[in-house]
Formats: sequence, C-alpha cells, structure tokens
Amino acid sequence: MTKETKTTSKSPDSGNFLIQGSILAAAGIIVRLIGLLYKVPMTRILGTEGIGYYNTAYEIYNIGLILSSYSLPLAISKLIAARRIRGRYQDARRVYLCGMAFGITVGTAMTAILLFGSSWITETIFKSPGSALPLAVMAPTVLVFSVMGIIRGYFQGFGNMIPTSVSQIIEQVIHAAVSIVASYLFIRWFADAASPASYGAAGGTLGTLTGALAALIFLSAMMLRHRKSQAELYRRPQSVSTESWKSVFWALLVTLTPIILSQFVYQLSGSVDNSMFGQIMSAKGLTEKERMSLLGIYGGEYRLLTNVPVAIASSLGTSMIPSIVASKTQRDFPAVQKKIRLTVKFNMLIAIPCAVGMGVLAGPIMRLIFGDNSALARNLLTLGAPAVIFFSLSTVTNAVLQGIDLMRKSVTHSAISLALHVILVYVLLQHFNMGIYGLVIGNVTFALAVCILNWLAIGKALKYRQEIKTTFLLPLVSSAVMGAFALAVYRLVTSITGYYQLGILVSVPLAMILYGILIILTKSVTEEELPDMPFGMRILRLCRKARLIR
Repeated sequence: MTKETKTTSKSPDSGNFLIQGSILAAAGIIVRLIGLLYKVPMTRILGTEGIGYYNTAYEIYNIGLILSSYSLPLAISKLIAARRIRGRYQDARRVYLCGMAFGITVGTAMTAILLFGSSWITETIFKSPGSALPLAVMAPTVLVFSVMGIIRGYFQGFGNMIPTSVSQIIEQVIHAAVSIVASYLFIRWFADAASPASYGAAGGTLGTLTGALAALIFLSAMMLRHRKSQAELYRRPQSVSTESWKSVFWALLVTLTPIILSQFVYQLSGSVDNSMFGQIMSAKGLTEKERMSLLGIYGGEYRLLTNVPVAIASSLGTSMIPSIVASKTQRDFPAVQKKIRLTVKFNMLIAIPCAVGMGVLAGPIMRLIFGDNSALARNLLTLGAPAVIFFSLSTVTNAVLQGIDLMRKSVTHSAISLALHVILVYVLLQHFNMGIYGLVIGNVTFALAVCILNWLAIGKALKYRQEIKTTFLLPLVSSAVMGAFALAVYRLVTSITGYYQLGILVSVPLAMILYGILIILTKSVTEEELPDMPFGMRILRLCRKARLIR
C-alpha cells in the first residue's frame, strides 16, 4: 500500500461531519464579517450611545430567543438524526411537524412578552429606557426565528448544512443593508425627538427582523423542494410502528428543555453584565449616556470582534451533534471519541492563533475596523482576547454533552459558572471600581469555568482525555512565535511607510503563512489527520510539494 493510499483510505464518515461543519463555519465567518462591516457605518451613524441602546435591546431579545426558540434547531436535528439512522422517516416527519407547532406557539408567546413588556424590562432591570423602542421593533423576530429554526434543524438532522448556511448569509446581507439605511433615516426623521439615538437603534433592529423574514422565505422554498423530492421516502413503510404524537412531543420536550436551560444560562452572562453594570454604575453617578457609551465599546466592538472566530466553534458543534448521535445510536464509541478529538483539535488550531493575533495587534485592529483609536478599546481587546479560546472550547464541549445525552450537565456547569461570574463581576465593579474592565475579566473567566467543568464531565462519561501536546501546547507555541513576528512586521512596515493600514495588510497574511508552516513542522497536525480536515488533501499535496511533509 502506498503512502498516498494509506492516508486517503478513510471511512466515508470519518471527516464528513467536519466538512459539513466547515460549510456552516464558512457561512458563520461570512455572517460575522458582514456583521463587522455593517457595524462600522452603524456605529458612526448612531454613535456609541446609540450602539449601547442597540446592544442592550439585542441582549434582552437574545434571552427571549433562547427561552423560546434558539435551541430548536439543535433539538430537532438531534431527534431527526436518531430516527433517520434507523430508517424511521415517518417518525422524523412527525418530529418536524410537532416541532413546528411547538415553535409557533412559544414564538408567539415570547414575541408578545417582549413587545408589550419592552418598557418595563428596559427601565426596571437595565436602567436603559432608550432601549425600549428598538426592543419592541425587534420582538416579532422571535416568532420568525422559531419557524426558521425548525426548518434548519430538519435539514441539519439529515446532515445537510447548506440550507442553514445559505439562509444565514441571506439573513445577514438583508439585515446589514436595512440596518444601515433605516438607522440613517430614523436618525434624520426623528432628529428633534428626545432621544434620536434610540430611534436610530430601532432602525438597526428593524434590519434584524427584515433579514430573518428573507431567510425564512428562502428556507420555506427549500423545504417545499425537498419534500417533493423525498415524497416516496416518506411513504415507505417502517419496520416498526409509527410513534404517537404524544410520544414525539414528549421526546421533543425532554430533549429541548435541558438545551434551552443550558443555552439560557450560558448566554445569560451578557445580559447579567449589562444589568449589573447599569445598576452599579448608575448608583456610582454615571449617566445613562455615559453607561451606554461604555457598553457600546464593550458590546459593539470588543465582544462583536471576539465572537467572529467563536462562530467556527458554534458551527462545528452544530454539525457534530447529529454525527455523534448517529455513532452513539450505533454504539460506535470509538467513532464518537474520534469525532470529539478532531473537532476540538481543528477548533483550537484556529481559535488559539486568532486570540494571539487579536491580542498583539489590538490597537490597529480596533482602529482599522471601528475607527476607534482609544486606549480603552485597545486595552479591552488585549485583556479579553483569551475569551476567544475559552468560548470556542466551551461551545464545542457543550455540543458534546448535548450529543451524548448529558444535557443536564451542561445546564449545571453553566449555572455554576454564572454564579461565580456574578460574584466576581460584582466585586470588580462595586469594590475595585474596575468599570468596563470588570466585564471583560468576567467574560473570560466565565467561559474558562465552563470549559473546566465540561471537560471533567466528558472525561468521566466517555473515559476520554483530549491529547494535550498537539491540540493545545504546540499550537500555542506556534501562535506565540506568529504573534511576535506579526507585531515586528507591523511596526517595521508602519515605521517605513507611515500607514498603519498597510502594516496590518502586510503583517497578518505573512503571520498566517508562518503559523501554517509552524503547525506542520511541529507536527501539530499529522499526515494521517490532514485528510479528515476540510481541504485536507489539498493541503497535504501542497505540503509535500513544499517538502514540509516527506
């Protein structure tokens, strides 16, 4: 057997879930980049105050979304995957129909709560009356997302991430375009209002609703096309009797509840931070405008930027759950462990250099993307860059726990971490007067605590230990060398040309090439692992031509 044959003879599913995950990850990165691009003009239109209103409304909306429908795609994909692998397509169809009824019901209820309770929520809990209008405009998006989430979960359960990926891009493109135009028009139309920034933020949230509607139209068309092509499959008799509607609903509820609780507690930290910051800093004398400006930098710049690479972890986790469920259903536990190992390793190979790069080039990155040359923006990103690694890892490990039916562990771990987070942030804000820096420290430590607890549970349940050297240590060393190189090149180019933009455009690509060479030379990624990774065979052939692999 030749070397080429040896490295390519893999089982059909050995890397397929990573390929599907990478399709979703690519869409996620595109979506986050579009989010970055449109937030730049929006920030300049609204100012940090308006972005503060927008982000506060979005945090509240996000909690409502999580409590009602955010987890529907995960739950539906998991239930459908378990039935598909057994050939029970009629049961899979019942899961879809039952999920749709559930989604419409809870989506409508949460939309009503956010719409009619927007003033009370924003004024009483967040001390931000200016966020009420943007929250009310965005409230119907919960119902739209509920229906859209069921369709996405259906396709994901069949291992097809393309409808979700394309719909996410459509959603974000429309979202971006409408948000920019509506923010600008609303600011002009309501320039004489008491709070023009609040109306401008409402224009931004109108883009959220419009984008979701556009994505739903696309997914509905895809679903109609799919159902016509698969009509014969659903008429095929099952080897077992069809599940009752009661049984399907109960399975959905049992699967959905811990996922909702897990996501709710996991995502709650952002809203808790905004609420605590508003309450404590208001008592210390900061005006609403001052608080919103600080939160605008924290949420609209720092967290927005660090969430871009985390999109990869979220996408890989989404694609991994149906794949792990399929292997677990077949009692193929070695395959389960392999999928976990590959996903975590591939994720860390990306998250670690992203965190290092953001940390060493924080100032010019913030200046280039947001036009913010302040020391505060630079320091927030430098201090909070490790959150990229910890949130990526905690996102993937949460997906593993959900895939192996340990969703309650995910809830417990997030709750414990949130409790520690609240205590830490309160102390930092109230007693150490750290202001917005306290939120950044809390953001990093929250994700770290979730990572540690999740790893302990996964190791105990699967007798599994992630390989440390090539997953974490060698990529970290390679990233450190890359970071030092990037900073040196940036300073050299900037000092010669006087243009910081050119310094970034030259240093970042060169640093990426150096990092890629280093992880091959240090054997962070082996010849045997490359074919299982996205574009692995192309990379392997390129490395052989460059004599990096012999």
